[in-house]
Amino acid sequence: MTSAPGHASDIESRYAWLRLLGSFTISTIGGVGMWAIVVALPAVQAEFGVLRGGASLPYSLTMLGFVVGVVFMGRLADRFGIVTPVILGTLSLSLGYVLAAKATSITMLAFIYGGLIGFGSSAMFGPLIADISLWFERRRGLAIGLCASGNYFAGAVWPPVVEYFIAQQGWRDTHWGIGLFCLVTMVPLSFVLRRRPPVQPPLPQASAGLNKAGAHRPLGLAPNGVQGLLLIAGIACCVAMSMPQVHIVAYCVDLGYGPARGAEMLSLMLAFGIISRLASGWILDRIGGLATLLLGSALQGLALTFYLPFDGLASLYVVSAFFGLVQGGIVPSYAFIVRELFPPEQAGLRVSVAIAATLGGMALGGWMSGAIFDLTGSYQAALLNGIAFNLLNVAIIGWMLLRWRRQRQMGAALAAA
Repeated sequence: MTSAPGHASDIESRYAWLRLLGSFTISTIGGVGMWAIVVALPAVQAEFGVLRGGASLPYSLTMLGFVVGVVFMGRLADRFGIVTPVILGTLSLSLGYVLAAKATSITMLAFIYGGLIGFGSSAMFGPLIADISLWFERRRGLAIGLCASGNYFAGAVWPPVVEYFIAQQGWRDTHWGIGLFCLVTMVPLSFVLRRRPPVQPPLPQASAGLNKAGAHRPLGLAPNGVQGLLLIAGIACCVAMSMPQVHIVAYCVDLGYGPARGAEMLSLMLAFGIISRLASGWILDRIGGLATLLLGSALQGLALTFYLPFDGLASLYVVSAFFGLVQGGIVPSYAFIVRELFPPEQAGLRVSVAIAATLGGMALGGWMSGAIFDLTGSYQAALLNGIAFNLLNVAIIGWMLLRWRRQRQMGAALAAA
């Protein structure tokens, strides 16, 4: 299904940009797996008669399915090319939505979302980002930002569509229709990605962190130690990120504004997230991954604090737009950081693990916010919990950035000597 590896001249070629467009489109369609259950949450909760924490379970298992799937799909892409995981993911996603339409309990629905929808959707995010990063060098940040924007574009487009069809046809028929649409659109699109990535230039010694023996030590640390720090940071930032993204619709229902207003806020949040991801791509190419991530995380923490005093309808629209505008570049930064710190032949697996951590944070945060709401009857404590996790991310990334700059200075001094 794939050809032999391409030449270095294919990097940033016309085909590379066409491939980026195809990846963006696939990510947009396949991104429905992350957002449909957010809109359906009030209807699902009402039908099955469960508490908010229980109704959040399908979303949390979806994210866990992402976590498992994104690593598996990343390995699959490294071995067979990106087409294989995309087609496998499409089949899993489509089957999941068809079966979800027939779920008889919240537990069955949750396991279908996790085992099929979350697992299948994972191929349309992390592995696609890792793949497209191999086709760009000078504009790698922009390419990663564009590809990652497909997920947020899905969040801007799908919620009002899903909310409309749920209101007209019910959540079960809507799920069945989503499964069919994904199947007939994504399989043909996957063949745009048949060509194998070009041969990659070697990682510069200053970035690789080579010691005198030639061992690879990014930031002067063991490679898996750096990966572990990125994993913890990814979980922390996305526990914070998940609270508004997962619960804004339910929050609006609680405030008496209705699910339609909540779906509009989610779409607005993610539409501004698209702008943020595109802008972050430009920033990534200029100041690097760690600095961009630190900037986005600090601003995300600020945006979360604005939800505490403001719960009016107009103010929630404004805060949701601001939240989307400042945090959209966080997840793509992890892929860029991996490409800065690790050799290109490790990109598929290490990018997938980093992305998996962020998705694990979304799963944990989505569940935690619902559980905290059930305990306190309010989302205020859930917001404070998100802010605390956000501070942990800022601390880790700030420390890594200091080490990165120190290592770059030492590398430049050695090169001059």
